[in-house]
Amino acid sequence: MPTILLLLVYLSSFCAPPKPPKTYPVGQIKTNKGEVLFWLYDETPNHKASFMKLANSGYWDTLTFNRVINNFVAQGGCPDTPAGFADSPYLLKPEFVPTIRHVYGAVGAGRDNNPQMLSAGCQFYIVQNKKGLARLDDKYTVFGQVFKGMDVIDAIVAVQTDTTNTPLSPIKLDVNILNLTATELQKQGYTVKE
Repeated sequence: MPTILLLLVYLSSFCAPPKPPKTYPVGQIKTNKGEVLFWLYDETPNHKASFMKLANSGYWDTLTFNRVINNFVAQGGCPDTPAGFADSPYLLKPEFVPTIRHVYGAVGAGRDNNPQMLSAGCQFYIVQNKKGLARLDDKYTVFGQVFKGMDVIDAIVAVQTDTTNTPLSPIKLDVNILNLTATELQKQGYTVKE
């Protein structure tokens, strides 16, 4: 009897369902101008976890790109006011990484003028300047990089705005986390570096 049991265990190992492929969390922003996809850096774990938490809870889905400036950034989330960020759920310590810079398509965390350079959990921006914004390096945390949809960001920063750089027609946010395999990412234009 034990031999039959061992044989069954051995055979069942061949019948076990295949292990699902590894997936990677990717930021998705859907707007009326189109979709943006961006990689979230493991090197900035607290900002990555914060973004995922707020996206998964639908935090941004009633908010807009509230500040758009051509040749600079598209910024979204809770509004910044002279007194600081309105309604930010929390602040995050900076996570500056020397190899992650403010290049075209970089996704960074907004902040007010606090001396500790703490990021507002509610605010993010995407660098639209094609030469990058080196003056922001090591002052604002970059936690992601757009790999699809910079044409959408280019269109967003080109809209008409008021004197505070707020679009005259609101650009609503629908922010999500997609869990994609390496193959799915490659089809979208991103190659996972392992």
